[in-house]
Amino acid sequence: MQAFFPYAATTAGVTVRVNPSFLPDQSDPEQGVFVWSYHIRIENGGERDVQLIARHWIITDGRGRTEEVQGEGVVGEQPLIEPGNSFDYVSGCPLSTPSGTMHGTYAMAADGELFEVAIPLFSLDSPHARTSLN
Repeated sequence: MQAFFPYAATTAGVTVRVNPSFLPDQSDPEQGVFVWSYHIRIENGGERDVQLIARHWIITDGRGRTEEVQGEGVVGEQPLIEPGNSFDYVSGCPLSTPSGTMHGTYAMAADGELFEVAIPLFSLDSPHARTSLN
């Protein structure tokens, strides 16, 4: 599993795994458009149901510029994850540089309690990352 999901973080029994992929067919390096998908798996290793309520992303491009994205749920859902189960989704991120990073938190609810779960810092690298940034 570690090979498919090279990034992982566990908070309060909830593990978030990430596998980013560069999308050359959706990118246009000459126009400064670089696009990635990222596959997320959220595993509930605890003993109670958890529901993903909201997300907070911190996206940093190769020049160090940071953008924060917040919103309800993920991909239009606020999934309820039972103990021992997981929820997977795929989303995407465009950047104007050939590399960058993402990390953040999910707001989760369990038994009326709200808590944050860490999304591990992961790298967005394209084959173009080796070229100089202008």
